[in-house]
Amino acid sequence: MGVWGEPQNQCNDAAGVVEAVGKDVTEFRKGDRVAAYLDNYGGGYAEYALAAAHTTFILPAHTTFQEGAAIGLAALTAVVGLYANDRLNLPQPSAPATEPVPLVIYGGSSAVGSYAIQLAKRSNLHPIIAIAGKASDFVKGMLDQSKGDVVIDYRKGDDAVKLGIRDALKGHTLQHAFDATAGQNSWQNISDVLDHQTGKITLVLPPMEDMKILEGRHEGIPESVHASLTVVGDVHGSMRDLGFLYSKYFALGLQEGWFAAHPQEVVSNGLEGIETGLKALKNGRASAVKYVYNIADTPGIGSSG
Repeated sequence: MGVWGEPQNQCNDAAGVVEAVGKDVTEFRKGDRVAAYLDNYGGGYAEYALAAAHTTFILPAHTTFQEGAAIGLAALTAVVGLYANDRLNLPQPSAPATEPVPLVIYGGSSAVGSYAIQLAKRSNLHPIIAIAGKASDFVKGMLDQSKGDVVIDYRKGDDAVKLGIRDALKGHTLQHAFDATAGQNSWQNISDVLDHQTGKITLVLPPMEDMKILEGRHEGIPESVHASLTVVGDVHGSMRDLGFLYSKYFALGLQEGWFAAHPQEVVSNGLEGIETGLKALKNGRASAVKYVYNIADTPGIGSSG
């Protein structure tokens, strides 16, 4: 965590060519094309970034650096929320579900939501009930309608969302929900449909004013529901093994074609364009897109080769 008023480098995603490796690193070497989710000790808004080996993965030749830079943090957030024992604890791709496991993913067009959908499909979790807005067509393209997957437009209102979820369940109970947006009544809508005895919901970055920090509860979620907060930084701590396994799994998925980077938009002027991207995020202009920056495009830096 940085100190207010002092220069900071907070970018947690980067992709590029390995310049050097630590003495204990065995799986990477100079010249490898890689992407990584960075810990706080080395941000990505720089010509050189410092990455932990366990959250670094090889990029196939057909995967661009821009694509690689859009994966790490968001995709690992999806991993923690879906598979960690104290989050949703859902079947993993190595032992996929053999019977229907309905899953609501609220914010399906977000980067975290889209990666959650891709991983859920590998785990054979269906029906996937994705909630999205103006990027609903993008989300629909990721779903398998033959297995009951649907996308519900939240812009139709809360009642329509809840009715849509109930219809998509086809008589099954809802026990698992991944809230990748934590806003606009998302978890309240989920809670109205979620099984109040066996249900689990995990939230990503809920607004602080909507969360009871001391009690560890969230407004609108029944006490009987298992509610959790998904924090991706855990893969640099207690969930290091999970981060390692899935970082390498991303590389496999990219190579085999069943895993794809969230759509990207390259912001001009490299590092000087960061403020432009942040303002666009603040103003809600980003939809089904990740903003990325080519460091070599920064005025004064020139081409890095």
